Amino acid sequence: MYSDLKGKTALITGAGKRTGLGYAMAEKLAACGTNVIISDLGGKAQETPGVKQGTREEMESIAESLGGSYGVKTLAVELDVTRPDSVQKMVHEIRTRFERIDLLFNNAGAVFGAPSTVHDYDESAWLKTIDVNLHGVFRVSKAIVPMMLGKPAAIVNVASKAGKAPPLWNPAYAVAKAGVIMLTKVMARDLATQNIRVNAICPGLIMTDLQRLRIQMEAEVFGTSYDQAKEKLAKTVPMERLGEPSEVADLAVYLASAESSYITGQAINIGGGALMEL
Repeated sequence: MYSDLKGKTALITGAGKRTGLGYAMAEKLAACGTNVIISDLGGKAQETPGVKQGTREEMESIAESLGGSYGVKTLAVELDVTRPDSVQKMVHEIRTRFERIDLLFNNAGAVFGAPSTVHDYDESAWLKTIDVNLHGVFRVSKAIVPMMLGKPAAIVNVASKAGKAPPLWNPAYAVAKAGVIMLTKVMARDLATQNIRVNAICPGLIMTDLQRLRIQMEAEVFGTSYDQAKEKLAKTVPMERLGEPSEVADLAVYLASAESSYITGQAINIGGGALMEL
């Protein structure tokens, strides 16, 4: 673990369910002695069809559990990254408990309208996907950066392998994540003199709820079992397995720590070798 993260405060968006990347990041941070702020929709807004959404009850449970297990301060706040008023309300709630934010993990994401090709994509679903995955990073970062000034800080944006290599039937998500990668570089250059480092991580095939849904859908389409579909998907990865959220969290927390103090503006792949390029 990273001793320099002890006593710092981190905000993780999209962290309201125990099966997601956000929770894995929050748990590893708490294990380092970092205060954690859990934010998510709280079950009030539209969810990605077929994918479990974190409820307010689960958010509160996660915050209480992490605080009890690791002796850190925690807070659960509802957040819709597509609504500026929701972002501002979150900032107000945070300021009542914490003086500053040292670490920001822009993890909230969703997919609407897939599977589809570009020329068949529903426009409202396209715009919603871009809004959540790209504009959400901009909105939250803009609101939180003023709370990060004055001391060394770090931002980790969750992009995707899809932002570098276009997947089939998921163009809006790919475009949004490509935008996150460029936004990361822009933010890194803008904030470098403020001693705020900004990096992105690009997960490949990771066993999240969305990945499980994909496997289930492919099993149904091709008339195979879930395990067979999963094994077939794993064979597309050079390491011949799918990744776990905890492995993604390991990279994210490293990029937040002083161990990566000279790394900024990067978009780092984590996908078992499925994408071997910068």
